[in-house]
This record gives sequence, C-alpha cells and structure tokens, in this order.
Amino acid sequence: MDGKPGASVDMIGVSKSYGGVHAVRGVDFSIRPGEVHALLGENGAGKSTLMKVLCGEVSGYRGEIRIDGRPVALSSPVDAQRAGIAMIHQELDLVPALSIAENVWLGREPRTRLRTVDVRRMVRDTARLLARAGVRLDPRRPVEQLRTGEQQLVTIAKALSLDARILIMDEPTSALSSHEVDQLFGVIGELRGAGTGIVYISHRMDEIGRVADRATVLRNGSVVAEFDARSMTATQASEAMVGRPLHQMFRAGTHRPVAEADELLRVENLVVIPRRPRAGRRDPAGISLRVRRGEIVGLAGLLGSGRTELLETLFGLGLKGHWTGRVLLADRPVRPTGPRQALRLGFAFVPEDRRIAGLALDHSVLANTVLSVVGRIAKLGVVSRSTEQALTRRTTERLSVKLASMSSPVGSLSGGNQQKVVLGRGLLTEPTLLLLDEPTRGVDIGAKAEIYRLLGEIAGEGVGVLLASSEPAELIGVCDRVVVLRGGRSVRELDTAGVSEATLLASAMGEGAMGEGARPPEPALGEAG
Repeated sequence: MDGKPGASVDMIGVSKSYGGVHAVRGVDFSIRPGEVHALLGENGAGKSTLMKVLCGEVSGYRGEIRIDGRPVALSSPVDAQRAGIAMIHQELDLVPALSIAENVWLGREPRTRLRTVDVRRMVRDTARLLARAGVRLDPRRPVEQLRTGEQQLVTIAKALSLDARILIMDEPTSALSSHEVDQLFGVIGELRGAGTGIVYISHRMDEIGRVADRATVLRNGSVVAEFDARSMTATQASEAMVGRPLHQMFRAGTHRPVAEADELLRVENLVVIPRRPRAGRRDPAGISLRVRRGEIVGLAGLLGSGRTELLETLFGLGLKGHWTGRVLLADRPVRPTGPRQALRLGFAFVPEDRRIAGLALDHSVLANTVLSVVGRIAKLGVVSRSTEQALTRRTTERLSVKLASMSSPVGSLSGGNQQKVVLGRGLLTEPTLLLLDEPTRGVDIGAKAEIYRLLGEIAGEGVGVLLASSEPAELIGVCDRVVVLRGGRSVRELDTAGVSEATLLASAMGEGAMGEGARPPEPALGEAG
C-alpha cells in the first residue's frame, strides 16, 4: 500500500464466534473512498467485533477482506496500519503519565540525525494536529490532567497523524460538546474531501444524517437493514436496532408534580478554590441550584463548564483545597469530605468514565455491584456470599443487565450493561440524592430507554436526581428543570416543559436572548452564603 487516501474496502461474509456465541454472522460491509458509512446497532450487536476484524485486532474469522479489489490478510494491527486502516476507539487507549505529544507519536517518534527523539518536531507536529482537530491544548501537558472530552480530541489528533486511507471512528463524539462536535464534523469533511473512507459508529441518531452517506444496522451479529443516511429517520434506525417499535423514549420526562416546599438539595453560591488549579478545569465559581424530592434536575453546559466538578465536589471527590458557600441536604448543612461520608449522607454518584472511575474491570459483576454496601451487609467483618448473590441478582434483574453469570468479569460486558452495573451499585446504597455524570455516554438506544425508565421510577420513589449531560434532547426529555453552567457559574435555569434544544444550546454557549422557558437562577440562591 502506498499510504495515500482513496481505498475501497469490501468485507464479504465475515463471521466470528467465541465458543458457541456468534459475535458476527456472515456480514457484508463496504467502504468507498470519500464516503462516510455509519455502522449502527445496540451494544453487543457485533459492531466492535466487525471493526476489530478490519483493524487486525481479531483473528480466526471466516470470510474475506478485500482492499482495492485484492484479498488481504489482516492478522495484526500492524498489518492494518500498513494497509492504511486506523481506528479511534470508544474506550480511550492513551497512557496517562505521558504527554499529549508522546501519546500521539508513541512507537512512531520522529528522530534526529543522531537517532534521538526529536522532541521539538514532535511537539510542533502535535500542535498542528490538535489545531486541525479544533482544540487548543499544550502538547507537553500530561494526558492525566485532561478531562475525558479533551482526551477524546487527543485520540482524534493521533488518528489524523496516521494519514489513514480508512478511518474508523467509534463513538467519537460521546464526550464532546456540541461546539466540538461541529469542529469534528469539519475535520471529517476535510478527510472525505481528500478521499479518506470513514466508518462512523454512533448511538446519537441526530448525528448520522449530518455526517454519513450510508448506514448499515447490525442486530445479533447480522445485517438487518441498510439506509441512505441522508433520508433515514431516527425512528427507522432505532426500530431496526432493537427489532421492535419504540414508544416514549423519554419515559422519565413526564414532568411529575413535585411539591414546591419539598426541597432536598440546596446549593448556595458554591465556589471551589483548589489548592493546585489544573489548566482546563472550570471548578464551581458561583453555582446556585436546588433539587426537590422526586425531581430530576439537569446540568447543561459545554465541556469544561463545571458540570463534572460540581458533582465531584458534592460527592467529596474534588481537588484538595476548600470551598465557600453552602450545601444543604434536607435543610441541614453538609460538607462531604470524601465518598464514604457522602454515601452515609445519602449521596450516590455515577461518574462520567465508568471504565476508569466507576468499575474494577477485572473483577466480577457481583464484586462491582456490592462494592458500596459491603460495610453495611457485613456481619462481624464477614460478608455472606448468599447475601451478595441475592443483592446482585435483584439489582441486575431490575436493571435488565445482560450477563453470562454474576462471576463474569464486569469488563466482559457491553458498555450499556457496564453502565447499568455502576448505576445499580449506586441504587443499592438507597440514596436520597443520585448524582449522574453523562449516564448514557456510549450506551445504545435500547439501554438508554431502560435507563430513562429507571430514572422515572427512582424519581417516583422520592429520590432527587441531579443529571449532567451534553445531549440537549436527553436533558429536555428526562429532566423537569435544567440549570445551565458556564465558566463554572450557574447562569440560567430553564423549565423543560417549554424549551427547545436550540435555546438550551444557545444558553450553554452564551448566545442570544434567554428564549422560551428560561429564567435567571433564583436570586435568593445567588445572594445567599
């Protein structure tokens, strides 16, 4: 291969089994130069397996792969890379302790004439790639200092450095703000103009029509539908993915009557002052809001607006330092100093990155599920195995977690089922307030509907929910009210019964007038503390 864009790829009758389980069954899939081909399906439908076959990460498959009409054997990622195929994985594969530049060029470092690493060139080229991806970051910054969305943009820059003929993007926008999504789509437009073929995997139906030419839907490892992506509707794609009609996707967003006086959480002018501020973070700098019992309140804002930092502060996970203002839980001032105390107070937290902050991937589903309640269910320091199993069974059945057994490593589950395990563990603590950071990130549409249904049930039981999301449709469909954060501050509050996605986005970006359904944060909160 000459490494130039413009390859045609044909996967013909590709099948792959693990034991008696068919991950992919006789799939035909193609990519043409300058085309964006969307690959859709629920978690576990076979998308990742099919693409790992194409990337040389999975061997022992049946069928044939042709590039520019010639059969090829892709037995390793190196083979695929030589053929001009690169993949941006949903689960980030960066080395936290290394810098951005070192991650981008890992294993391919440019060399000086003396064969030492050309650090200056590496930093310069990385800066150019980051600018092309639409992000301003210092290439010398360690990746561990970046937020998840920023890390996602780094992986995109890394993929651009490969000059791939075929680029596979697996949920590339899952942690990006709407503005950053627009920037990414600009990059995709440049790539397709240069002849690069792109496989685009996403659970966000609104993106497919904007970016893709064709769409193929997998279900249970087989192709079940193909569409012209430009005319395909979200309903058509969703029903093909789950194999049944979808009714009331946002079941939680029914705007339940909530007593005005039944206040659970009140945050009054919260300002966080970290001991060592980190570049790129927007710690709370004047946030006021309230959550009533049985109410779902959304947190909107662009990447870095302070949504995650607010939730982490409430759960006692913030950076070392101090904060001013007040947090009241059921009219009682609280100041969580760590997760253990937050759990005792009645908080539960589902973090943004389930694989890094939410799960012990090598441990069993059972161990991950009961992790937060071990102290409560232990007797004389010993936890009954039958009690653990009963709690895990009850939780996984309630959340419809698909698993082989409770002893299976949680890392072997699909993304949606992993997220349900994290959510189920939080619910086992019987919280009064549930903190959710991007709870449906990287989750298929069927699992999203189940999570929305569950949130409606939880709110119906009187639990308060504070939900941060980068998806306007999710915030409007699921939440009763939305508080907009910008620059670490609460700037607006919107009643979702009368607000559009456009107004919510404009509020988050600081554009235009307040629009329908919007009002400033309540003065009593902003003036308190």
